[in-house]
Amino acid sequence: MSIFTPTNQIRLTNVAVVRMKKGGKRFEIACYKNKVMSWRSGAEKDLDEVMQTHSVFVNVSKGQVAKKDDLCNAFGTDDLTEICKQILAKGELQVSDKERQSQLETMFRDIATIVAEKCVNPETKRPYTVNLIERAMKDIHYSVKANRSTKQQALDVIRQLKESMEIQRAHMRLRLLLPAKEGKRVKEKLKPLMQVVESEDFDEELEMVCLVDPGCFREIDELIRCETKGRGTLEVLSLKDVEEGDEKL
Repeated sequence: MSIFTPTNQIRLTNVAVVRMKKGGKRFEIACYKNKVMSWRSGAEKDLDEVMQTHSVFVNVSKGQVAKKDDLCNAFGTDDLTEICKQILAKGELQVSDKERQSQLETMFRDIATIVAEKCVNPETKRPYTVNLIERAMKDIHYSVKANRSTKQQALDVIRQLKESMEIQRAHMRLRLLLPAKEGKRVKEKLKPLMQVVESEDFDEELEMVCLVDPGCFREIDELIRCETKGRGTLEVLSLKDVEEGDEKL
């Protein structure tokens, strides 16, 4: 016996729904559980691993697919993949209260872990433990945003924690090799971007070992490449300048 299913209905199971209101109408997409946050954090880059189907719905649970005209009016395109990406990025993930609480607790821990990995006490150069960062985040009443990546929020937390405790991004240790001809000129331009110059040797070329803020790495790399026309080199000696052992308060 054949069962008639309306052509505009699709049945899905084990689904995470992301919902967005646009142009006065509601649109939903069906995703795999746990994959939405991976996409938003940048850990997952394959859309097919996130989406159960590239269809856009009015109501996922009823299997009602959105009309093409409504999509065009709301999003200005009928490209389903592009529309799905917009909803995935800006829509609201529909989860139960219990799931939401569990997700926020996991994100809170993940943010604290990133902060602990990236930061040190500037006086002792020792890293803080994850538990200590978690306590500090609770002290400043940090509220996790479910629709932002943990990496972005970790940078926010570092900025806020600086107001209440001794904390800074751990410096990167770099070795710079600059052609003798451009060495002094480029060094002057690099000076504002360096925190500490540990050694400097001028022979046939200028060799410097220095500590820099990780946020300046890209600017230093571009400056050396442009100013030396690719003849200068930049080498990362260590991603974090830290002392052994955890910092304790």
